[in-house]
Amino acid sequence: MPQVNDQFDFNDRYGIKPARAWVKYAITFAVIGGAWLLWAGLHKANPVFRYDLISFSTQDARSPEIRYFVDRQIGSQVITCTLTARDFEKNVVGQIDDTIPAGTTYIERIIVIPTRADAVNAGIASCRALP
Repeated sequence: MPQVNDQFDFNDRYGIKPARAWVKYAITFAVIGGAWLLWAGLHKANPVFRYDLISFSTQDARSPEIRYFVDRQIGSQVITCTLTARDFEKNVVGQIDDTIPAGTTYIERIIVIPTRADAVNAGIASCRALP
């Protein structure tokens, strides 16, 4: 005797299962993405050296003064930092390379950047370790 409460379903009649193919792609994406995120976080969390601007002073617009620090893991590394001074329209009006010799791991520097025009700010363009 057939049950009265059952509703007729074509999917059951023809053996069609609901598609859940996206689940295996989502799991694969989550595993690969999680592994990459973990690797990137651990790799970039402890760089070989760090640098950052502490302050700058433009009391004399033709020779702004910049104060910055470099913190390196290996004290025997020689590091060169490119320092720039910019005018009101963000044009580079002065640029020098400051070479930091091997020595202590943490060093703070105060450098004057000579310019060809009046500067309104100064900053660190980049730092790189010399071979």
